Amino acid sequence: MARERLSVVVTRRLPEPVEKRLSELFDVTLRTEDTPLSRAELVEAMSQADVLVPTVTDNIDARLLGQAGERLKLIANFGAGVDHIDVATARQRGILVSNTPGVLTDDTADMTMALIMAVVRRIPEGLSIMQKGEWQGWSPTALLGGRIAGRRLGILGMGSIGQAVARRASAFGMQVHYHNRRRLRSETEQALEATYWESLDQMVARMDVISINCPSTPSTFHLMNARRLKLMKPEAVIVNTSRGEVIDETALTRMLRAGEIAGAGLDVYEQGTNINPQLREQLNVVLLPHMGSATLEGRIETGEKVLLNIKTFEDGHRPPDQVVPAML
Repeated sequence: MARERLSVVVTRRLPEPVEKRLSELFDVTLRTEDTPLSRAELVEAMSQADVLVPTVTDNIDARLLGQAGERLKLIANFGAGVDHIDVATARQRGILVSNTPGVLTDDTADMTMALIMAVVRRIPEGLSIMQKGEWQGWSPTALLGGRIAGRRLGILGMGSIGQAVARRASAFGMQVHYHNRRRLRSETEQALEATYWESLDQMVARMDVISINCPSTPSTFHLMNARRLKLMKPEAVIVNTSRGEVIDETALTRMLRAGEIAGAGLDVYEQGTNINPQLREQLNVVLLPHMGSATLEGRIETGEKVLLNIKTFEDGHRPPDQVVPAML
């Protein structure tokens, strides 16, 4: 007798090749609209599925997990970050959680460098002038930005993405510095030509560019708070492709408006899509709509990891990317 296929519910539209493969392997419920599910819809999905495939836009907290059906045994997250999932509560209820680490490293590092270039070289300002038809011709003093080579880059969080940023920055001639929870091995530091700073305060005060590449955890919430932002040099810039809540956005906005920081490039925001309107008004701020991992290749590879986690679970084994509270 053929084994009954797992019931899988996907909360967002995924690339067509991923949805096609899910449909071939499982009894899958896909979305026709690319919008987040409401909490009521999430409750319904979790009551009827063996496996839920959520994304970062789904807040799966303890209260929601308390309404999950007895069938739900795996939350196979589409993405590396799991701060939107109460992993500890899921574990208590016998629900495994998996993610998709390592897939988007290069894509996010590329976007980090793009933001650094955009802010330091004032690319969006030049683009705006051209789009408005306001360009009056070349001038030796127009839109003067800064040279990338020789600048000191301070990387906050030297995991896989931070290291990928370091390699790219070195290729541009930047001096790489970093602060991390744990110092890298000496051979890794040498390969990256990176200088370690035990004190984040001391590093921040001496850098020309700060890149946020650490995960979102209770210990990194507002790690770049008002006091630490004030340590930055007035001519320095900050970019964030990690999580918005690592920076105190209110303090950052105030300092940008006051000219106490030269510029910022942000792909993530403290309040999600509710962005401080004053940030939009700043010419020295580049805002992107969470595009850091937005490549077709990356999304398909993420889907392949989701598929592998579900299939391994279906075969009676631990998903290769299972997340446990001790990892967070």
